[in-house]
Amino acid sequence: MRRWLAAPFPIHTLPSTFPHHEKSQVTFLVSLNGLSIKSLLRGKVRWLLIVWMFLIAAITYLDRVNISVTGRFIEQEFHLTHIQLGWVFSAFSLGYAIFQAPGGRLADRYGPTRIVALVTLWYALFTSLTAWTPATIPFALTLLLAVRFMLGAGEACVFPASNRLIAAWIPNQERGLANGIIFAGVGAGAATAPPIITFIIHRWGWHWSFWITAIMGIGAGIVWYLIARDRPEDHPWMTPEESAHIRAGIPKSGPAGSGAVPWGAIFRSKDVLVVTGSYFCYIYVAYLFFTWFFTYLREVRGLDLKASAVYGMLPFMAMMIASPLGGWISDRLTRRYGKRIGRCGIAVVGLFFTAVFLALGTQASSAPMACLVLAGGAGALYLTQSSYWSVTAGIAGRSAGSVSGVMNMGGQFGAVVTASLTPLIAAHFGWTTSFLVAAGLALCGSSAWLLVDPERQLTLS
Repeated sequence: MRRWLAAPFPIHTLPSTFPHHEKSQVTFLVSLNGLSIKSLLRGKVRWLLIVWMFLIAAITYLDRVNISVTGRFIEQEFHLTHIQLGWVFSAFSLGYAIFQAPGGRLADRYGPTRIVALVTLWYALFTSLTAWTPATIPFALTLLLAVRFMLGAGEACVFPASNRLIAAWIPNQERGLANGIIFAGVGAGAATAPPIITFIIHRWGWHWSFWITAIMGIGAGIVWYLIARDRPEDHPWMTPEESAHIRAGIPKSGPAGSGAVPWGAIFRSKDVLVVTGSYFCYIYVAYLFFTWFFTYLREVRGLDLKASAVYGMLPFMAMMIASPLGGWISDRLTRRYGKRIGRCGIAVVGLFFTAVFLALGTQASSAPMACLVLAGGAGALYLTQSSYWSVTAGIAGRSAGSVSGVMNMGGQFGAVVTASLTPLIAAHFGWTTSFLVAAGLALCGSSAWLLVDPERQLTLS
């Protein structure tokens, strides 16, 4: 099928003995390639790939919020405490963190098309195993930790691979919006998870929530493999005009030479280290919402499962809206004032207001008001998302997968920490303190961006 999409041919060349139903399928595929899709996507193939990466990001985050929504049922079935459930959250984040840099290098070497397709199959397998893990066997918790670790290890390739795609496909002046659209998938998946997962739990039980999302992952991966290519010039739907537009916007400067940037050069880069430190703070705050927000709504704000599903959507809807909005603003400011203002400035401001909203949200007297204010914090946080990935793509060029993998690796250790540290802080000092710690880290992440030079390119030495 992928070859048919790439090489249209006239239907009249098919033999008369060709089965009618199969000839209809070929006619449909050729029509898609030769007429409908090719004309519809004329000059927009790069945005098709970005939108499909948005969908894949949404599906992967369905699973991350899925286990948060189903956490109470998993605790009951496996006889876990909040602290032990935190270990389960951290197991995923640890695997996700450790394999970021290797996953980025794989995307640089083998291309995002194959890597993302393989990741969706990996995702489906270990998401299913989360539900298949028997709670009654000895060492059930250990097995569950291992499954979640392996799921995280596979998913680690997704965003470094998407950044490698952006480095090859997206002109510099559009990278903020492109990253914003992809990471809007994070908010979309997380926002739709509470009502979807709640419905599935009440209808079929918590296990089915994992099996259904696994099937969705397989479907998205198959379509991705059919429509994606690693380079614009390899895509059959590419027009000369779009190809020229992309080439004109790809930065001519970058790491000198054609080889991959060595790990030593990456880890010696001040900009990479500072952005990574800031991303640690960013992810710590984000995963406070992804892992413990529903527990906070239930235990502190007194909401039941259905009410939590409604109010729990607000922060993730804010993420979904703010991510492309932040990317669009970043691109506009970059074109007018340069990368220093467009990429770094919006990150400084967004993270600062994240801290303000988190602090104010803990003081709200009602659950609806608290959710609205905290959603403002989540939205302010995601205004900055595209800055991290646009800067790493800009300074790394063909090694964008590796460099963004290093950044995301450091950032995901923030997820490891928040998943386990948040319930400990809440148990000893209260949930308000947990959110205030996150607010303090948001201020640290904001300040770090003042030290970043987005124009400084990595070198091969």
